[in-house]
Amino acid sequence: MKFYKIAALSAVFATQFAFAQYTQTPLAYAYNALEGNIDAKTMEIHYTKHAAGYATNLNKAIAGTPQEKETLLKILSEVSTLSPAVRNNAGGHFNHELFWTMLTPEKNTKPSPKLLKAITESFGTVDALKEKISKAGADRFGSGWAWLSVGKDGKLFVSSTPNQDNPLMDVVEEKGTPILGIDVWEHAYYLKYQNKRADYLTAIWNVLNWKEVSKRYENAISKK
Repeated sequence: MKFYKIAALSAVFATQFAFAQYTQTPLAYAYNALEGNIDAKTMEIHYTKHAAGYATNLNKAIAGTPQEKETLLKILSEVSTLSPAVRNNAGGHFNHELFWTMLTPEKNTKPSPKLLKAITESFGTVDALKEKISKAGADRFGSGWAWLSVGKDGKLFVSSTPNQDNPLMDVVEEKGTPILGIDVWEHAYYLKYQNKRADYLTAIWNVLNWKEVSKRYENAISKK
């Protein structure tokens, strides 16, 4: 009898966890590491509640479907054919996994020479790029994201998407490889900035990880 109970419990746990293929990457910094720009409580709630929910719900949404064996990039590329639950949670998981790497407590990081050259060619100056991305985020009605991406032509472009959409999805107008993404959902800033999204968008540049953005840019370009 004891053997059958153990076997039954094992089957239950196997069913529960068989499809849990998407998990959160641990943060590379403490929740309070960005204080002054993003507060510790916001970081903790954002990471452990909102972002964690996307990973959990994505696994549930794809359980028992062909998508449970596909890569996240493949899922994003075909979301127009999938359920809203897959679209929202796949986007939410990808977007947040990228977003955490966009942030760093390291001071005064800079774009690499290659990225700086591309920014100069496309926008004139880094400050002009910041202004354009911040405007894209500020002008996004409701919840969404502001992006810097590499297009199929290898050039940089700025865009904004609603909800948890991103430039990798087949449902967006401006498609590309995102190398910088800024979350403009209220849960990303409301505890500290309340309704002042523009202030959050100004402050986030103080903790922007240009080293990571540069790495993503050079990786994207190498595939063109």
